[in-house]
Amino acid sequence: MKRTIKKVAVLGSGVMGSRIACHFAGIGVQVLLLDIVPKDVAADAAPAAKNKIVNDALQAAVKSNPSPLYSKTALKFISTGNFDDNMKDIATCDWIIEVVVERLDIKQQVYEKVELYRKPGTLITSNTSGIPINMLGTGRSDDFKKHFCGTHFFNPPRYLRLLEIIPTVDTDAAVVDFLMHYGDVFLGKTTVLAKDTPAFIANRIGVFGIMAIFNSMQQLGLSIDEVEALTGPIIGRPKSATFRTADVVGIDTLVKVAKGVAANCPADEAKALFAIPTWLDTITANNWLGDKTGQGFFKKTKGAGGEKEILTLNLQTMEYGPRQKPKFATVEAAKPIEDLKLRLKALVAGQDKAGEFLRQFHYALFSYISHRIPEISEELYRVDDAMMAGFGWEIGAFESWDTLGVAKMVAAMKAAGYSVASWVDDMLATGATSFYTVQNGKKLFYDIGSQSYKALPGGDAFIILSNYKDKIVWKSSAAAVYDIGDDVLGLQWNTKMNSIGSEVLEAVNKGIGLAEKQGKGLVIANDGANFSAGANVGMIFMFAIEQEYDELDMAIRMFQNTMMRVRYSSVPVVVAPHGLALGGGCEMSLHADKICAAAETYIGLVELGIGVIPGGGGTKEFVLRASDEMHEDEPETITLKNRFLNIATAKVATSGFEAYDMGVLRKGHDEVIVNLGRRIAAAKSSVLSLYEAGYTTPVQRKDIKVLGRSALGALYAGINGMLKGNYATEHDAKVARKLAYVMCGGDLSEPTMVNEQYLLDLEREAFLSLCGERKTLERIQAVLKTGRPIRN
Repeated sequence: MKRTIKKVAVLGSGVMGSRIACHFAGIGVQVLLLDIVPKDVAADAAPAAKNKIVNDALQAAVKSNPSPLYSKTALKFISTGNFDDNMKDIATCDWIIEVVVERLDIKQQVYEKVELYRKPGTLITSNTSGIPINMLGTGRSDDFKKHFCGTHFFNPPRYLRLLEIIPTVDTDAAVVDFLMHYGDVFLGKTTVLAKDTPAFIANRIGVFGIMAIFNSMQQLGLSIDEVEALTGPIIGRPKSATFRTADVVGIDTLVKVAKGVAANCPADEAKALFAIPTWLDTITANNWLGDKTGQGFFKKTKGAGGEKEILTLNLQTMEYGPRQKPKFATVEAAKPIEDLKLRLKALVAGQDKAGEFLRQFHYALFSYISHRIPEISEELYRVDDAMMAGFGWEIGAFESWDTLGVAKMVAAMKAAGYSVASWVDDMLATGATSFYTVQNGKKLFYDIGSQSYKALPGGDAFIILSNYKDKIVWKSSAAAVYDIGDDVLGLQWNTKMNSIGSEVLEAVNKGIGLAEKQGKGLVIANDGANFSAGANVGMIFMFAIEQEYDELDMAIRMFQNTMMRVRYSSVPVVVAPHGLALGGGCEMSLHADKICAAAETYIGLVELGIGVIPGGGGTKEFVLRASDEMHEDEPETITLKNRFLNIATAKVATSGFEAYDMGVLRKGHDEVIVNLGRRIAAAKSSVLSLYEAGYTTPVQRKDIKVLGRSALGALYAGINGMLKGNYATEHDAKVARKLAYVMCGGDLSEPTMVNEQYLLDLEREAFLSLCGERKTLERIQAVLKTGRPIRN
């Protein structure tokens, strides 16, 4: 049957339920969020009293930071109610998601009510992480069981991309296929098919990893701060590393999962590692459960001067003390290595305590994952997908094993007393030397059953540019242009934070030139953590501090000219931003024929934070768009003022959807791709669509209406008001006046039509003059030193 999801019921409004509801609302789905009636409320009480629990929970979710909503406007899609009065309304829903307390008896009571009102064929799923899915369906009707399975979202649902799909023996295969597809395409998830085993995939491996770290830590006599330094970004894991992750998730949750695996997995060869250490029992007995109780492995406090301080728990004394910054020779040597895979090799080869710890950790991890296939998953790639999407690992465990050498690690593990599953030895015996390989831009995984490599599902929808290393058509030290098929080229660069300097601008021009000569268009994107943090401010600072203003002028002209080439090339150029797309990264997006932005794109013109105005065409582009938006129904200055404020306050959209509200993305033209992994394929598809529709080079604009003095006075008055109200510093005001001058087209006596170059010249002159200001240089220097601008 053809299935569409127009309305979803979420039963249970706790931390997970309310945030799952917000995520569905964020993609435009109607949501009915229900919870129990407070105990002391009468049956005939007003709806407001009966819905207090659900309404309070939803408001708490909406106010939380980071926001569970892509845009606050999505809140209109959520309606609330209670189990007593509104359970009947689930009859109008296409999918019912149960997220009540983790007790089998309570869940079964809810399912009994659901069966009274649910229409046949409606999906019914549970978000449980601690109760076997097969137990939950016991006693239910055949139609219920056919459409029932586990859908385990990770918290917070908007930001953690993992969705584990856990079918029962009775679940219809078509239901599983639908949920795998819907979770991927519409919810933006990495959907992983998991077996109904304790803790499923991600928590089984993730909690094992933490328990193995506890074990090695004790053996080697390491402190919490030392372990955090060794298990965070240095090995491609989140900043929260190990102990901070436990504090965020809840130490009681960690203990519960570990005990659950130990009790319910008698055949697990490593179950001894899931035993709870004495010091961990003490922590839980003290109710030091992490963030939820105000202290765990870390404790926030105030220092003598009133400043915030984070203390670390000493596991020997059970007392908190100041955090220490550990130093390991191996880590110091590896830090400068930007390529994670090369860095991992250097770290595991280390000859100090850090190297020994990381060897032990990887030996234990590799041994464990080898034995979990096929227990928790038939395919090894699902383990990697789950850990990357659920725990934020940059690369999966099997891919890490590939990086360090499968055969080399197997020999070292066996020598150190770690066992390896027999299928790994069998794989090596066939002549296969890795778990993954790449052919023609497609990633393949080793399939144990057939002892051969198979393509990862959805390969065409997930384009990873670095998989096209054998399709490079041009390369420099900073960038590469790839042939990504169908006569479309792809450009990515790999500078620090993907900042944009002269080498990147050269690559953009080269990529467009190659596409014009031999292709149908160009996709600009990258596989890094962020699209671009903006222009290379180090280069700007160097030119400015040495008063090389001719060089700086030339650099700004080159930036502007490159952005204009993005706009006026003879082939379509589509940009696919994600993560940070700030300053110059935003300007490049603004000039593209189309933007295919990931939902998690944080985009904006932030140059005023360092004391300059957008100088790569961003100011010009906002004036152009303001001109196009002016209409008779409201004063022309309102449209310009809104655009001015976005730049003057360095406003950044907190999602691709919010970028529509800011006018960075154009409604009905640019696209938001909820699944991060699909954005490059969507951009390629857009290039082909534009080309096949008969793409012609746009005509440069000469009809941009600027308002001159009529708007300049109003903007100056607003700036002075901000200054007098102490909302802006003197330098903020100076920069804002320069911005206002450019956006009004200068000190013109009346509204005038101008061309793009006129505005670009004004923009460049203002940028140059501000680079001569001492306070601007102080701001740039602060960003270079600390990563944060100062207010001076």
